[in-house]
Amino acid sequence: MSIAGGVHFGLQRGLSIGCRAVQIFTHSQLQWAAPPLQDEDVEAFRALLPRLRVVFAHGSYLLNLASPRPALFRRSVAGLTEELRRCRLLGIRLLVLHPGAHMGSGPAAGIRRLARGIREAYARAEASGVTLALETTSGRGTLLGRRFEELRDMLDELVGDGPPAGICLDTCHLFAAGYELRDLVGYRRTFEELGRIVGLTSVLALHLNDSANAFGSGADRHAHIGRGRIGLEGFRRVMRDRRLSNLGGVLETPKGASMHEDVRNLAVLRSLRRG
Repeated sequence: MSIAGGVHFGLQRGLSIGCRAVQIFTHSQLQWAAPPLQDEDVEAFRALLPRLRVVFAHGSYLLNLASPRPALFRRSVAGLTEELRRCRLLGIRLLVLHPGAHMGSGPAAGIRRLARGIREAYARAEASGVTLALETTSGRGTLLGRRFEELRDMLDELVGDGPPAGICLDTCHLFAAGYELRDLVGYRRTFEELGRIVGLTSVLALHLNDSANAFGSGADRHAHIGRGRIGLEGFRRVMRDRRLSNLGGVLETPKGASMHEDVRNLAVLRSLRRG
């Protein structure tokens, strides 16, 4: 949900169309600068929090803690530190983060930098009450997080003195990365691999998006529920999977100011869960 006008408007917009879970950016996702949160905005946001079952934030798209470029790495650590501080102020307990791109340095080196940067940001932000959810990615270029094995390695790097962390499943990204959701056999194989490699208890949140591009394409283009390449049957399985039933799920599908697209997508998802 957009936070235009103030962060609390993101929650108001979600409530106005019957959302029970809302995701926001705590500032512009395409700018490094983050203007300070005003006390009145924080108070208004915290007053609305109890009216929703789940609220989480999404980290800026500019962050790349896996980068081998020192200047970008340092800027990303500072950016994540600010994101965590804002979550702490607002009372948001979960922050979704793209793992970043290794930019040719190799997945193992990128994962080590990512973990180091996360530790440093958490120490600076003093945000122990905020859990991190590393998002599955479509895997285009050198993006990390396409394979379950990479996500497992990220979490393993944070074990011990690292912050609390898990993963966020994005259905479009899974499909684009080559994990099947459409048919029963493929769906079972995907979640068997997820359980065996990462562990289902590590799944903390869901992004529910259809895919505009083909299976295994690596392309991150979201589509409305049932109007993309995954289709209704794939989402019927996700919505009826009891292993996922207690997780917050949000839409990241295209929409205009009226949000009628969100209303339709929510209705479709809820209808698939019934029966």
